[in-house]
Amino acid sequence: MSLASRISALASRVGLEVKTKIDATHPGLARAWVCFGYVGNQIVVRSSHNVASVTRTAAGRYRVTFATAMPDANYCWTALARSSTNSGTQRIAIVRSSTDLKTAQYVDISCATTAASFDDSSEINLTVFR
Repeated sequence: MSLASRISALASRVGLEVKTKIDATHPGLARAWVCFGYVGNQIVVRSSHNVASVTRTAAGRYRVTFATAMPDANYCWTALARSSTNSGTQRIAIVRSSTDLKTAQYVDISCATTAASFDDSSEINLTVFR
């Protein structure tokens, strides 16, 4: 048996083993994600999974509604924002303010400048784990 065929056989066995351990219910898989932005005075959703809608509630503030609700509000989310200009002005996804909500049905996220003022971005990427 050649080295290449042994590696191929090993890769097949590893694949079968992993397949039995990781499925759609595995906690390491994202339960929802979305790539969206505020472009031309409207929300543009480029791609998503388990997201019903994205609503702009104010400048730099958005509500992401899940297509299928989370079991509860004890999930983890992370987001990144792209700078809206090429001038070096950065945009960041920041910790929710006290008026923002995190429920099983939706999460409110904010985008701000490095000076912590709310501002829109042409691209925000949100991932939710549970």
